[in-house]
Amino acid sequence: MNSTADNVTRPRSVERVIQGQAVMDGAGVKINRVLTQPLQRRLDPFLMLDNFGSEEASDYLAGFPDHPHRGFETVTYMLEGRMRHRDSAGNEGLLENGGVQWMTAGRGVIHSEMPEQEAGLMEGFQLWLNLPAKDKLMKPWYKDFKAAEIPAFTTPEGALVRVIAGTSHGVAGAVQRDVTEPLYLDIELPAGAMFSQALPAGHNAFLYPYRGSVAVAGKTVAERSMAILANDVQADGVVVAAHEEGHEAARFILVAGRPLNEPIAQYGPFVMNTQQEIHQAVQDFRAGLLGEEAQGAD
Repeated sequence: MNSTADNVTRPRSVERVIQGQAVMDGAGVKINRVLTQPLQRRLDPFLMLDNFGSEEASDYLAGFPDHPHRGFETVTYMLEGRMRHRDSAGNEGLLENGGVQWMTAGRGVIHSEMPEQEAGLMEGFQLWLNLPAKDKLMKPWYKDFKAAEIPAFTTPEGALVRVIAGTSHGVAGAVQRDVTEPLYLDIELPAGAMFSQALPAGHNAFLYPYRGSVAVAGKTVAERSMAILANDVQADGVVVAAHEEGHEAARFILVAGRPLNEPIAQYGPFVMNTQQEIHQAVQDFRAGLLGEEAQGAD
């Protein structure tokens, strides 16, 4: 796919590097939770980032049985493996190698994500993206993207860029959102190469190397750690470098978005703006009003 250069003249620096927390979710799936609740305000509009990955079937076979969501969007990016999605709105899809599942929970959905493999590597990410107050009770939406449906391009320096959301180097991604304007890139960067990405100064941004390490403004970001990029009003983007010859290609995700600057009230899988709205979400779930019965009113 043809692309145009993103010229960055005043790159961002690294504000701090975050190590993930080992947690268990679903029915016991082992996860590296990188973006945790205390970082939600700093990385607004993003609420959570999980990196899951194991070759031990016992770590993932139990999957993620039926569970509810309200008030935000989930973006699941499968690097390796097969996961079946089913939800109370009647959607079903198979998420496979390189595929993306984008689900807008809106006013509420109950869904499951269950492995369709009994051996081998299962690896990927789940990102939670907040919804603005005006959209928190919108009708749920869901779409699966196969690997071939994710726009991709290669830069002159050899960086292979997959554009899940937003726009990079003139290439529009699979998903666009008007309010939060998320950018979600998966980048494979050859040893010694550099990659530049333009970013609006007011957008919060982070990157996470999951194969090898990278350098940003002279600071090394180790594999499986998250670099929060500084919000310098003079900065116009970020420049990421892979280490020189002798190292393998690095792979990392780069995520950025426009902050909502709205109150965040969270109780588990419900993310609203007030505690009263959280109480209502819990009541609706207990009354069976989140799933199919909640689909009647827009």
